[in-house]
Amino acid sequence: MPRTLTLCVTGAAAVVLGLLTLLVGRFPDVGILEPAVVVVLSLPAIVLGTVLALRRPRAVVAPLLALLGTVLLLVVGLGDEVVAVWAAHPEARPGPAVRSWFAAAAAGSWVLLYLPTAFLLLVFPDGRLPGRWRRGVARAVGVLAAVFLVAAGGPAEGYDPPLAALATPPYRVPEVVTALGPAVLLGLLVLLVACAVAMIQRHRHAVDATVRAQVRWFALGALLLPATLLLCWLSYLLFDTPDLVMIGIGLTAVGIPVVTTIALLRHDLYDVDRAFSATVTYTAVTTALLAVFAVAETAAGALLGSRSPVAAAVATAACALALSPLRSRLRGGVDRRLYPLRQGVRVALTALRRRIDAGQSRPEDLPEVLRTALRDPALRVGYVLPGRTALVDEHGALLPEGVPVTLSGTQVGALLPGGGPATRELLRETAAESALLVELIRSRLELTEALREVAESRARLLQAGYRERRRLERDLHDGAQQRLVSLGMAIRLAQRRLDSGADEDVQGLLDQAVAELSTAVAELRAIAQGLRPLDLDAGLGPAIRSLTTGLPIPVRLEVAEDAVPDEVATTAYYVASEALANVVKHADAEAVDIRVERHPEHVLVRVSDDGRGGAVARPGSGLAGLVDRVAAAGGRLSVGGSAGTTVEAILPCAP
Repeated sequence: MPRTLTLCVTGAAAVVLGLLTLLVGRFPDVGILEPAVVVVLSLPAIVLGTVLALRRPRAVVAPLLALLGTVLLLVVGLGDEVVAVWAAHPEARPGPAVRSWFAAAAAGSWVLLYLPTAFLLLVFPDGRLPGRWRRGVARAVGVLAAVFLVAAGGPAEGYDPPLAALATPPYRVPEVVTALGPAVLLGLLVLLVACAVAMIQRHRHAVDATVRAQVRWFALGALLLPATLLLCWLSYLLFDTPDLVMIGIGLTAVGIPVVTTIALLRHDLYDVDRAFSATVTYTAVTTALLAVFAVAETAAGALLGSRSPVAAAVATAACALALSPLRSRLRGGVDRRLYPLRQGVRVALTALRRRIDAGQSRPEDLPEVLRTALRDPALRVGYVLPGRTALVDEHGALLPEGVPVTLSGTQVGALLPGGGPATRELLRETAAESALLVELIRSRLELTEALREVAESRARLLQAGYRERRRLERDLHDGAQQRLVSLGMAIRLAQRRLDSGADEDVQGLLDQAVAELSTAVAELRAIAQGLRPLDLDAGLGPAIRSLTTGLPIPVRLEVAEDAVPDEVATTAYYVASEALANVVKHADAEAVDIRVERHPEHVLVRVSDDGRGGAVARPGSGLAGLVDRVAAAGGRLSVGGSAGTTVEAILPCAP
């Protein structure tokens, strides 16, 4: 039914538009600018009402929107054009009876412009009229509008001058009814206020968040009505004419259909709370400034003359002085009433900063403060830490992506809502407000993690040192020490045999001693190679080249020949050695690249392969030992890569 009704209204609008087009085409000398403006202003309501009917066939709001544009097109467009044509072309006038009835209908037709808006205020967004008083208001609006139409058509004194010159009233209205005209207008004004109250109550009693957002969108458009009155006031103050009111009428004719359609089809398009709060704030500021300007100009005009430039300057200065404090105070008051979440976040963050400065709170209290201010117990704050590819919380747990928190163009964290009432736009604003605190927490977390890693690395190095000492003791005890003991016993036995003159077996004992000595030297050399590779005596480049000898896969080397300190060379050698060992054992690679670069402040060692990838420095692994060894040298080691594995170490090296 609403769709059919909308199409009927749209058809009527097409008929009116066709008649208006015929008039303009037949009598172009009357002017086409004003009809064109009316058509442009009425089309948004008609078109959007039709679109809404097609998208939401049961939306009662759709025919009301189309009716809003049709009434504007009929009353202001066609009606005014007919009067202008009759005034300019007497030969086109119909008979006196037709002119009289037309004049009677047109005299009070302007009241029809308010009926669609009044009914929209009552039934938006679901088209229902809950409660007897709302239904009573709807009936009263229709009855009073009809009474005013009849009363306005009776006395010729109420006609506009063009109408009064063309026709006489076709009927006489009792003086009692005529006298009630102002009272009827006052009653209509009261009923319009009641319609606005109905909309406010619907917003307060709505449980569904979608309905509340839709009503706020519509209220945003309805605020154009008082804005139109403000423009009229400003026009009288500045120009002594109401010409600026046409701007307000135009904005209202376009704005109400647009925001109504957005409310029903895309209520989540933008943060309506923010827009509504800003609109109310600036409307209130404009009203106050106009009042200040009017009072200041009146007072200055009484003293200096109504047209004095000094009076205008005084009024302007008064407005400028009142603007800054007035805007901040009104914004805070409006936010407290209409946008409590936004105001609550600002107050909470300000209080937290004050407590941090006083030493009464820690920056890490930010997540709990935001949960309370945004009424979202499940909200979490994530942080971007160096070396991490994902967000983490304050305990180091991984988090998904959220609303980014950026500082100087760099993301330092994110807000992850847990289903609270905060909109996406409010979360972005909160992220901007809390960026400094998030950066402070991130820095503290980074420092805490670095200290923990240093402590863990120190413990691992101590344990590795103990294990290496025990291994050396065992190797010396079981190998070289035993052989040296055996060598000493063989030499002692040879000595005794020489003393006894039995020298037949001395040569064999000496041969055995030489063999034991050679074996002991080899074992000691192997132990020394574990402490510091002997190949490093020739330099880092030859030592790394020696690692690639006999490997089953091709190796491409790019090794700088610059001299580096011995301790840096030793660490770089072990990085290359462990990385190559992992390639051979686990990577299933077809080629490997080794690059050693000497920079002014550091040495870069990079070993990359084209194998299966996925290498991780797990606790207890050789790569984990490398991480500790590089960290002990003051450097940094990273393991990564998706297609293959890249092990890269940066070792500080003073020039």
